[in-house]
Amino acid sequence: MTTPTLDNDSAWFSEIGAKEGLAFSLRVHGRLHAEQSPYQHIEIWDTHEFGKLMTIDGFVMLTSRDNFLYHEMMSHPALFTHPAPKRVVIVGGGDCGTLKEVLKHPGVEHALQVDIDERVTRLSELYFPELCESNHDPRAELHFGDGIQWMKDAAPGSVDLVIVDSTDPIGPAEGLFSAGFYRDVHRALGADGLVVQQSESPLLHYDSIIRPMHKAMREAGFGNIVTMPFPQPVYPSGWWSATLAGKNSVTDFRERDAQAKTFPTRYYNAAIHRGALAQPEFFLRSRAD
Repeated sequence: MTTPTLDNDSAWFSEIGAKEGLAFSLRVHGRLHAEQSPYQHIEIWDTHEFGKLMTIDGFVMLTSRDNFLYHEMMSHPALFTHPAPKRVVIVGGGDCGTLKEVLKHPGVEHALQVDIDERVTRLSELYFPELCESNHDPRAELHFGDGIQWMKDAAPGSVDLVIVDSTDPIGPAEGLFSAGFYRDVHRALGADGLVVQQSESPLLHYDSIIRPMHKAMREAGFGNIVTMPFPQPVYPSGWWSATLAGKNSVTDFRERDAQAKTFPTRYYNAAIHRGALAQPEFFLRSRAD
């Protein structure tokens, strides 16, 4: 990763993926904040065209301009797939953008966000206040701690939907991609329970992350799994995904409710949801292998 010079209009922030042989850059005015939390190095940048940028350990986490793509696809497909989601747990999601989208659903009675690093949330409140508008909703609860341990301790059948809004499967997030974690999630979910997890780039990480994730979810007891691709310009390859697993069907959803949703979105709608369920041919071929 290169470090731009502060207040230099020709400076660029670059995330270099040496293993993948690619890089992504944003032109920046300068760095607004940098700190080492107990868990990771967090930086906030002011970009020319993408608004504010948050990076963690040198990797792009979100920008003001395009985060809605990720947050909407991490929340609304799952919420409209569950027949009546009332109790939602978000593991990770410290920027609070997913929490905001979840609480757009009037039927949700309680949304708990469990993130290990409080500093991500506090910096989001300062630099991304639009994502934190629902933090004081009476249905919202912020808990700063280990999401893996929280799920181990959760009462059986106490949750309708688990959203794993994590960083890449390295460091503190590595355990969130394991069969053991999914077994704890399966136990905590009710009869119609669902889990959705960010699953990286279908182009770059299908064999290394998505296929092993499907295998681990099946081992944990989830018989119905689908990976939904969507665009995400600031993430490696520009093509990202969310993997949805359930105790029941994950391809049937409340389409009429999605069509008649009473809240605004910028990307998600019923047609986008239906389209995201269509699988690329190489997904289908790999399942036959």
